[in-house]
Formats: sequence, structure tokens, C-alpha cells
Amino acid sequence: MKKQIFALIFCAVSLISYCQHGHQNGVDQNSPPPGSAVVPGEGEGWVSLFDGNTPNGWRGFGQSAMPGGWTVEDGCLVTSGQGGDMGGDIITAGQYEDFDLYLEWAISPGGNSGIFFHVLENGYPSAYATGPEYQIIDDSGFPEKLEEWQQAGANYAMHPAVNKTLKPAGDFNSSRILVSRGHVEHWLNGVKIVEYQLWTDEWKEKVRTGKWKDYPAYGLARKGHIGLQDHGSPVRFRNIRIKDLTEAGQSLFNGADLQGWKVYGAETWKAENGQLVCESGPDKGYGYLATVKPYRDFILRLEFMQESNGNSGVFFRSALNGTDITGWQAEVAPKGNGTGGIYESGGRGWLCRIPVEKESVLNTDGWNEMVISVEGDRVITWLNNEMMCDLTDENMGKGNGVIALQVHDGGGIKVRWRNIFINEL
Repeated sequence: MKKQIFALIFCAVSLISYCQHGHQNGVDQNSPPPGSAVVPGEGEGWVSLFDGNTPNGWRGFGQSAMPGGWTVEDGCLVTSGQGGDMGGDIITAGQYEDFDLYLEWAISPGGNSGIFFHVLENGYPSAYATGPEYQIIDDSGFPEKLEEWQQAGANYAMHPAVNKTLKPAGDFNSSRILVSRGHVEHWLNGVKIVEYQLWTDEWKEKVRTGKWKDYPAYGLARKGHIGLQDHGSPVRFRNIRIKDLTEAGQSLFNGADLQGWKVYGAETWKAENGQLVCESGPDKGYGYLATVKPYRDFILRLEFMQESNGNSGVFFRSALNGTDITGWQAEVAPKGNGTGGIYESGGRGWLCRIPVEKESVLNTDGWNEMVISVEGDRVITWLNNEMMCDLTDENMGKGNGVIALQVHDGGGIKVRWRNIFINEL
């Protein structure tokens, strides 16, 4: 996204200076060596994302292998700066939701790079099309004037960094990115320098009116890859570690029976091979499986697979009288019918329809992951990590009731469910 600024001669001079400044065998003498006991990010729950010897666990964005220009040298993951605005970035094999990420980086004089998180592929053109960026740059040596939101440590093009101490180009800086339920902190050399909240009205307005106005999915994912940017500058990364902070909560389905649930109607509900299976019965009517306990504010996670005509739904803050239901539903339906949208049963009908272009997010051939966040008068739905609806509604905010899964009427329906977890707020 940022402009390419290096001519070949400048790259060559920068690389020579970078390799000679403050390093011996590629290691900053003022910072603990890789694997040192004093390096943060070690202990219970921490996992290394880079073993210091191979690029295992990383691949190019939109690729199955590492792109050219990335090597492993002296315990560092190194980009020589061959990438550009639309190529060369690498991402983790795994995806992460809430986490504490720690790493160290040294940039070449005049250099420019970044750390992305919540990166989605799904046909997007680049890592920065969806993933917020922790800016990495040589503040003092960059050959053009930088705005505050372009400087090191900033949430690039969104929130500037404050109260920071940046080491000179060639020396290693330590960075941390902490993400918890959409709250994000940037740390630099042990000091918190940026704090912001994803998915808010303020966030969306900044996207709509700023640099990311042509990228409507920017910063809306709930989970995604970690990315490192090759933007035409030599950079070294080391001691890359992550701690998963995601709290799935309590399981609502034990995999063996329907304990904690109640069946409404004559349709079929059963536990099978650790999965919850719903299927139309002979009457081809409506059927529901509802929690015995009501829930008000929560984050609900589940996976579903539409084995046959997946016309169903996930109800929340709902009440049942036989198969008559009132409340709100996160739609689960065949492609083209708005999976992830919000519908009010026994009331106003559709309250939030998904964008037409997001119909492609639904996987019709396998499992889908849905996350529903219900808090006060606001509900947000994600399907396969893509935000589908974000609705604030006063009437919904007054509701309370059970969670229920649906078999729609009409017959021929079979849906499988698994990994149903709730985290009460």
C-alpha cells in the first residue's frame, strides 16, 4: 500500500549499512540473543512461530510456499527486500483470534515494513486488504516526510504511536501486539504506545473516510493469519512467539447426548460420532433444539455442515411455545439465502441482510465456523472469520431467552453441528 521508494542503488547502500551497524554475526549486541532466558514470550502457553533454523510454519500470502527473497540467517527470518506493494508478504500457517504476539525486528536504514494480524486470504489481493498493521519503519532515515500514523509502532493509517523509544536502524526493537475481544495494544521496547478497539463505529468511520476506504473488509475479521511484510526493504525478524488468549468458554454439547437441551417438535435430533445431527421428520415441519438455560450476553461459537438443504438457524434471546418461536436468529441457509444475517421471528422479519458479495463465504462442501457476539443491544455475526452483520437494535437489547437450533419446515433438511461453545459476558 505504501509507495515503493527504493531505487536499486539506494537498496544496495542500505543493505551494506544495515549489515555493518551494531551487529556481529547478525545479532544486535545490545539485545539478548535468540533463545536467551531473559527474552519475553517464554513459559506456559507460549509457542514459537519461528524455530530459528527454517521457515517452517510460514508461507507466502496466497501461496503454498515461501516467496523468493526470504531466508534464514543467524537465527533470523530475513527478507532481502525483493517484495513490493502486492507481493512478497508471508503469513503463518495457523490463524489466531485473541493473542499476545512477541517478536524482535531490525530494519535497514530508510527501510519500511510491517506486522499484520487477522489476515484473510479468501480471494483478497493482499495482506493489508484485511489485516491491521503494526508499522515498522526507520522514522529518522526514511527519505520522505512521515505523518504520525506512518511512523514506527503506529496502527498504520489509523492510530499514531505515542511515548515511544525507537532504536536506530540496524538495532533490534522488541514489539508486542495484544488482542482480546477486539481490544488491541501495540507495545514497543516494553512500553505501550497504541491502544484501540476493533469493530466500533469509530473504527468503521476511520476506514470509510481514510486510506482503507476501498477495502471495506479491513479490520473486520475475528480471526486470521499473522503476516510479515516485504515492502522493498531488508528486515530481520527473530524470537517470534505467540500465546493464544482466546477463551472458547463452556461447551454446550457433550458429544454424546442432548443433556442441557430440550426438543421442540417432531423433527429428529441426535448425537452421532461426536456431532449433533438435525434432520427433517415425516411431518416436514419446524423443529427446534433449545438450551434449557437462558442466556443474555455471550459469545457463541459453533461449526455446522449443511449435508442436505441446510435451511436452519441459530436463535438467541428466544422463547418457544411448542414450535412457535419468538426472538432473533442468525440465519443458516443454502447459498444465496443470507447465512449470517439477522432475522426477528414473531416480529419484524429481516433486520440485517448480508452483502450479496459475501454469499461466497459460505462453504457448501464442508464445515463452516460461525461466531455470534450478543452484548446489550448489539449483535455481530462472523462466518468463517468474515463479519457478516453488525446490528444495534433497542428492542433486541431488551430481550432474554434461550439459544435454539432450527430445522426449517419443508422437509429434506439435514445439518450437522459440532464444537458448540458459549462464553458468557
